[in-house]
Order: sequence, then structure tokens, then C-alpha cells
Amino acid sequence: MANSDPDPGPAGDPASVPPIDSVHRALRLLKSLRDGETLGVKEAAEMLDVAPSTAHRLLNALCYDGFAVQGRERRYRLGPEFRPDESRPLSIHDLRTAVRPAIEDLGAELGETVHVWIRQGPLLHWVDGVEGTAPTHVKSGGWDRVPAYASAAGKALLSELTNKQLEDVFATGLPPARSSRISNLRSLKRHLTAVRSRGYAISIEESAQGVDGVAVCAKDSLGRPVFAISLAIPSSRFDRTALPEYVDSLRIAVERTEDALERTVAGD
Repeated sequence: MANSDPDPGPAGDPASVPPIDSVHRALRLLKSLRDGETLGVKEAAEMLDVAPSTAHRLLNALCYDGFAVQGRERRYRLGPEFRPDESRPLSIHDLRTAVRPAIEDLGAELGETVHVWIRQGPLLHWVDGVEGTAPTHVKSGGWDRVPAYASAAGKALLSELTNKQLEDVFATGLPPARSSRISNLRSLKRHLTAVRSRGYAISIEESAQGVDGVAVCAKDSLGRPVFAISLAIPSSRFDRTALPEYVDSLRIAVERTEDALERTVAGD
């Protein structure tokens, strides 16, 4: 019986073998990223002539293996697997130098206490802070080893992890927290979905009585979460209608520190 398959072409000729669609599409995305482009899901879908959901899955697959990263405004760019020269870890001194001007200006603008945190496993470590100038304000300093899932800064940082990474971080369970409504990993994952969607995190008296928080995550040039900048506000004055103002100011401070970090890594 005759073979109905297409002619595979001359033996040993790679160009004659039809590409696997998903691999071919992923490589097209990589070529665009390699050429310095940043891609949104809609642009990637139009370039590949596929549904946005398909483009999103392909971009996430590239991110999973480090070939792409998702940066500001949820756009994708080349990842650390192709940029090993930019993978140098930053010291605490680097972080403090980068954040100090921005958090001083943020504190002066809003009159609230500003904190800078990094994550160490399931806990947060305090890096720097500026005490508020409002008549009633949260004291700076004396904060450390806070369960990450029970604070705004921690949730902002955790929201940048995949579910698999979250499972690794909390492999032994969630450490006890004072009054968090999050009781297990499942509820944490659900909560972080909302944090990712809005791009900031809040906490209501979860890590300290009488203190509410708002935080935004800062990333390095490869899109990796580095630290979070948070506002610590007395619960008696916390105003949800002011959240847009808080978040806008935090995002400006984060962008300034991200730019400063890039210059630090580049040696400028």
C-alpha cells in the first residue's frame, strides 16, 4: 500500500523535517526576545497567529526555565539563562544604597513610616526604614523575622513565585502568625492570585496589632523579586480610599530603586 505521508525530503536534511508547532513558536518568541524586544501576551499572540491563551502558556513555559522573565507592566523579556553576566547577587549594602534616597522622599511625601524587606525562606528580614513624620506613626526598627505570608511586604514578594516555588518555601508548613486569616498553603495561593492581579499587597493588623501595611515588590534587571517597599500605617488612620495614592507613590519609589540597582550591577 502506498505511503500517504508527505515526502520527508533528502535523508539527513534538517530543513526538510516539519517543525513541532509548539517548539517552533517558542523559538520564534525567543528570537524576538534575543533581539531586545519586550512582548506582551497580545503582541506575542498576534506575532504567532495564535490565541492569547496559547501565547501566555508559551511565555510562561519560557519563564519557568529562565529563558524569559516578566517585568514591569507584565511584559516579557530575555531571561537569566541568556544573560548570565547579570546574575551577580546584590549585597545588603547595595540594597540600602539603592533604596535610601527613594524611601526618604516617600516618607517625606506621605508622612508615613517606610520599611524595606527581603525574604529569607518563609520569613522576612528588615533591611532599612524611615520613620514617619505624622503625629501618630508606626515606629521604625525592631521588626524582623516576620512570617512572609502575614505582611504586605511578604505577600508582595511571595506573589512573584510560582506555585511550585511556594510549595518549596513552605514545605514544612506555614510558620505561626499573630492573626493572619491565611491558614494553609491553599488559601495562601488563592490570596496571592489576587495580589498578582492588582500588583500590590495589603495587610490589616496581620503582623502587628494596630498596624496596617501596603507594599510593592522591586525586581532586578532579570525580573527576579529582590525586596519590597512597604508603608506601615496606624490602623486608626488607614484609609482604603487613599490606596491609589499610596500605591502610586510606592511604585514610583520602586522604579527609582530598580533603576539604581541596574546602575549598581552595571558598575556605574
